Parts: sequence; C-alpha cells; structure tokens
Amino acid sequence: MAISVFDLFTIGIGPSSSHTVGPMRAAHRFAEGLAESGLLERTAAVRVELYGSLALTGKGHGSDRAVVLGLLGETPEGVDIDAAPAMVDRVRTQHRLALEGGHAVAFDPETHLEFRRKETLPGHPNGMRFVAEDSAGNELRAHIYYSVGGGFVVDEKAVGADRITADDTPQPYPFASAAELLEICRETGMSISSVMLANERAFGRSAAEIREGLLEIWRAMRACVRRGVSTEGTLPGGLKVTRRAPRLYRQLGGHCEAEGLSGPDHSDPGDPMRGTDWITLYALAVNEENAAGGRVVTAPTNGAAGIIPAVLHYYVHFTQGAGDEGAIRFLLAAGAIGILYKHNASISGAEVGCQGEVGSASSMAAAGLAEAWGATPAQIENSAEIAMEHNLGLTCDPIGGLVQVPCIERNALASIKAISAARIALRGDGSHFVSLDKVIQTMRDTGRDMMDKYKETSRGGLAVNVIEC
Repeated sequence: MAISVFDLFTIGIGPSSSHTVGPMRAAHRFAEGLAESGLLERTAAVRVELYGSLALTGKGHGSDRAVVLGLLGETPEGVDIDAAPAMVDRVRTQHRLALEGGHAVAFDPETHLEFRRKETLPGHPNGMRFVAEDSAGNELRAHIYYSVGGGFVVDEKAVGADRITADDTPQPYPFASAAELLEICRETGMSISSVMLANERAFGRSAAEIREGLLEIWRAMRACVRRGVSTEGTLPGGLKVTRRAPRLYRQLGGHCEAEGLSGPDHSDPGDPMRGTDWITLYALAVNEENAAGGRVVTAPTNGAAGIIPAVLHYYVHFTQGAGDEGAIRFLLAAGAIGILYKHNASISGAEVGCQGEVGSASSMAAAGLAEAWGATPAQIENSAEIAMEHNLGLTCDPIGGLVQVPCIERNALASIKAISAARIALRGDGSHFVSLDKVIQTMRDTGRDMMDKYKETSRGGLAVNVIEC
C-alpha cells in the first residue's frame, strides 16, 4: 500500500508502538465497529485475548492499559496521558467500561482480558482477538487484529497488506526499492526529499500543509526532549531504573530558558567528544519519556523513538546554517527509507528482532542527516545501508518486558552510529559494494532465521540472564 511519511511519524504515547499504540488502535477500531454495525446497544460484555509477543511482554509494555483506553474511545494521538491512569483504574475498580465513552458493558481486566502466552495467531506474533457478547453470553461479534509494527494495525483479512507496494492512491513517483528510488532521482534530477514531497501531495495535502505537518512532528520531538531533560525520578516497573537525562543535561551545562532549554556550548575545545554526550542526552531524554508512557513521536517505532530526534537535534545544533527547511528534508528522506523497510522487511521487533526497530531507525536517521547535509541520492542510499549493515542480527530482549534495558541506551548508541554512517558516506562518491536493497533483504531473512525467544518475548538474552529486582 502507499505509505505516507505521516504514517511512519505519528504523535502518540509510550512505551511501545506495537504493544501499546497498536492495541489501543485495535480496541478503538473494534468499539467503533460495534457502533457502526448497530451492535453497540446489544453488547453486554467485551472479552479480549492477547497472543504471542503481546501476551508475553504485554504487561511490561502496557498492552492491558492500552486495550482499556482504546475500548473507552481513546486514541494514541488524543489521549490525555495525565488522566489515563485514573481512567484505567476506574475500570479496574468498577468492572465496568463505557464503550466509545458511552455504552456501559461488563469488563473486568482480571477476567475479561486474557494473556495467551503459549499461543500465537497465524498472521503475526502480535495478535489479538476481541469478542462482544450479549446479556446471555452469546457472541455478537468477534474480530482478530494484528499489530504489525510502528503502530500499524491490520485485521485477519489484510495480513501482509502492510507490505503491498501499491494501493488505490496513485503517486507520481512510486518506488518499491532503493534501486527504483535512485533511478527516479537520476531520471528527474530530483533529490530524495523532493520525490517524497511530490508523492506526499498525492494524499491530498498541499506542499505548505506537508511542511507544516512535518514541523509539527519536529516540534513534538523537541517537546519530548524538553520533558525528558527536566523530569526527574524513577521509571515505572520493577527494574527501578533512574532517569539519567536530567543529570546529564546539568553536567553538560544545560539550563532552562524562557522559551525552552539551552543547547550545546561549542566554545569548549577541551573535549572533542563532547558532542557525542549531547547526542546521547537527546536519545536518553526521549526514550526515558517513552518508557514512562509519555508523549512521543513513533519514528518509526516507539522502542526506537529516540534515534531520529537525537540525530535531528544534532543536525540543528552542530550544523552551521541548519534550520526548518533542512529538518523538513531530513524527515522526508528518512521517511523514504522507512517506507522501504516497511514494504520489504519489517519494523516489528516481534517479527524480526530489534534490527527492525533500532536498525531501521538508525538507517532512516543516517539517510535524513545525509539529505539535510546536501548529499547526493547515492550517498544517502549509502548512508542508510551502512547504518543497517551494522545493526544486522540485533535481538529484542527487554528485561522484564519493559522498554528500558537495553532499549534506552541502545537508542543512544544507534544515534551515534547513524551520524557516523552519514559521515562515512559523504566522504565517498556514493558507490559501494553492498546495496541498501540487499541489506534490507538480509535483515528480513535474518529475522526469519532468528529464534523466536530473541524477538520481543523476554524469554532469551538479557531478559533471562539478568534477574529483575
């Protein structure tokens, strides 16, 4: 299907796009379906079953809370993150739930929400089944959904549709591979961001609307960093992980200003690696906010949400003459690369491991930075390839099912890797031995070969070798 950059970059909540955002959207969609089919008033109870990775790490990822909020009519984009805990607690206490904010039904999360940890639905590791029952316990409607990564949700009839390379939206420059994208750039003389801008207009948005939408995404990223560096405390969950971004910000000399937060001071020549500390800060700030269930930009997933903001902050603060136009080109080019991963492989940790989340985000960020720096399309493709090539095989093994360890630090390291990839590519002429298409294919194949216990189940790797306190 034709994917917009605004599908890849969405403003939502943490801690997981697949396990929080996706289930919330699925629950909301199911409740909407009951209303549209005229079954809402006849519904007396709702039951939900989570399968596979959703069941194994759902508690740590907040899947249960997300389902409740979605059934209540909330969306990841619109939910009040401060009011959400009380809304969920009320349902747990009253054992009643107002579907779509209106029709009350029986719903006790302890009995009406099941974690089927030993079962997996056939379409994807992140499967869920919703059932509406009447007052006699008869099934009125049942529906299966799959959360396929990045907050994307498909039903059982559309499994695999997230990788179809065309739909009914005609685009002036359709591409299904990096080779096709580069050929379009060669034939037209257009940059990758210009190709993406033209394709985005096919969705009915003007160029001005697209630019403003991308700047809104960029503002949300900056707001997330500001919250992350100014919020002290311990992250929720049994690990008792302390937020590190506020302390690091103070160590770097950062301080609050009237219109936000200060940026890096470039006047200190004593530490040539000081810039990497700022990159680390930006990534930690975002991912600590994500782990706390805060407002983040899915980019392209929540588990990897700190990478693109960190690299974009680096571009703005460490590039002379950087500004909004460069940020727009950055996000458009990053989106083009993200589309290739979404079409031809996966951005779901439950399907291909963390290489599909952190690896894809690192690759996208490298491409975006190269575009903002004025690289050629070939150099941009090389940047994306380098970043992913050195994230191949990355497992997803969150301790305690929480998006904290090793996820938060992993975003920081992948951000630095993205910047290095862009710098390496810009030192060359764009020619290289391994193509981005081959790396994406390899990532997909590696994910298929990877043992399931290393794909967001918390049954392997660090998740079992480090005891949760």
